[in-house]
Amino acid sequence: MWCWTPVAVAVAVSCWLAMKFLRFLVPLVFGAAFFGQTPAPVDPSLVPVTEIAGLPRILLIGDSISMGYTIPVREMLKDKANVLRVMENGGETARGVQKLDRWLGDAKWDAIHFNFGLHDLKYLDPAGKYVTPDKGKQVATLAEYEANLRLIVARLRRTGAKLVWASTTPVPDGSQGRVRADEVRYNEVAERVMKDLGVPIDDLHAVVESAPADMQLPKNVHFTPEGYRILARSVVASIEKALGK
Repeated sequence: MWCWTPVAVAVAVSCWLAMKFLRFLVPLVFGAAFFGQTPAPVDPSLVPVTEIAGLPRILLIGDSISMGYTIPVREMLKDKANVLRVMENGGETARGVQKLDRWLGDAKWDAIHFNFGLHDLKYLDPAGKYVTPDKGKQVATLAEYEANLRLIVARLRRTGAKLVWASTTPVPDGSQGRVRADEVRYNEVAERVMKDLGVPIDDLHAVVESAPADMQLPKNVHFTPEGYRILARSVVASIEKALGK
């Protein structure tokens, strides 16, 4: 009969602890793929880029719409400018106020193209889920949106960069958590702020309104690949104008 001596107990406990440790260590060393899991893909716009010395440095700030036109903007400004962006979805103006110092860093920027709006006007319930207006409230009131925009411009101005504001693109019928044409009210506020503070406006809303309807996805605030290229052309033009080129 097996006798559980103190030494045997110690060995058994050590083996058990080692197995627990390996279950924790292996995923860190070999990654989730070791267990047949596919890591979440990284959006191409959030992949770090290598800068070319001597070229102007451009920063794009904005939500998923700006993420969508980041790559075509880079392609259009290849060998003309270093196009970088905040390494996340910029979200609502309150997030911008909170994170601008981190996003800007201590680097020198020649031009900053920025936008907030689609996340400010969305309706959420107390749990943070998209809902209809009768079941929640908008992330930012018009007054809060204006106050945050003024704080954002003041902080961006401290960089010495040329600033360009992009108007918020249209909200189609059926968009989850958002109401058609709400962006018009928010754009009116933003336009007043930018004109008051002397910031040029890249009117992406007008670009979409005058472009083929199929550039935007149905019941969705996002765009087709060609739609993002159409937006990118306007972004590039506004940046080049700001830089005097």
